[in-house]
Amino acid sequence: METSLQFGAVTVHFGEKSGKYPEGNQVLVRSSQMRVAFDTPLVANRIGADFDSVDLVILGHVHEDHMAGLHRVPTAKVQVHEADLAAAQSWDGLAAHYGYTEPVLLALKQKIEREFHYAARPDATAYQDGQVWDLGDGVRIRAQHLPGHTSGHCALVIESEGVAFIGDIDLTSFGPYYGDATSSLSAFRQTLEDVKKLDVSTWITSHHRGVLTDRESFLSHLARYSAKVDERRQRLLAMLAAGPRSLASLVAERLIYPPGYEEVYIESAEQRSIQMHLDELIADGDARQVEPGVFAL
Repeated sequence: METSLQFGAVTVHFGEKSGKYPEGNQVLVRSSQMRVAFDTPLVANRIGADFDSVDLVILGHVHEDHMAGLHRVPTAKVQVHEADLAAAQSWDGLAAHYGYTEPVLLALKQKIEREFHYAARPDATAYQDGQVWDLGDGVRIRAQHLPGHTSGHCALVIESEGVAFIGDIDLTSFGPYYGDATSSLSAFRQTLEDVKKLDVSTWITSHHRGVLTDRESFLSHLARYSAKVDERRQRLLAMLAAGPRSLASLVAERLIYPPGYEEVYIESAEQRSIQMHLDELIADGDARQVEPGVFAL
């Protein structure tokens, strides 16, 4: 496939395999007065001057794979939604954002420093939902808060070009990820409805899909992606069908990740995700907690 595409003031540099994690796709927006980057995935380290000369980095949300090029632009301004700001400013903030146990956090910090060039940006400042950046020459960017993946996750909409960078609403076959401390299953459900309302003709994802330029195709991919949430719900109900189960046993069986897939954070992400599904099932009257940490239909 092509290594980059251009849509007026917008250029997309594709990471390997269309930005499949741990890679990502780099969006650059420019006018005669200003250059802006959306996130900084690993591919940012391979672009060169076109990336290294940016004046501003707008983070659609904070995770290690979206900060992998920040070390290349130490003098660029960095802005992030207010709900994710602390996670960009310090390791302590990012650790709280993940919400994992201390041994997992220690291993993860070493991993992201080694593999993602992680460095905190204490100089980062906040933006809010609806903020507009006017780059001149008629180029306008607007932040649309779409939480769930993280509490501050946003789409970045280049209104002048009819383009939306929808970040980690990435339309992958894996489905939505909501395994961290600031993730929310209920917020993600709402976001999956709200993202349909973006008035654009081009959708760019951080990972895997890359660029979609047909609304019917976008909605079809979104429907399959969204369906994963209820598929997980039904699978969890099936896991509970044989009788009461401890949360630990459900985590060991796995709901989100395939058996055999290993990363330092997998068990923590499984536990967080399963607990949110259990909370939803209990609220709906489909499951109950029979004793602390044990659940049944």
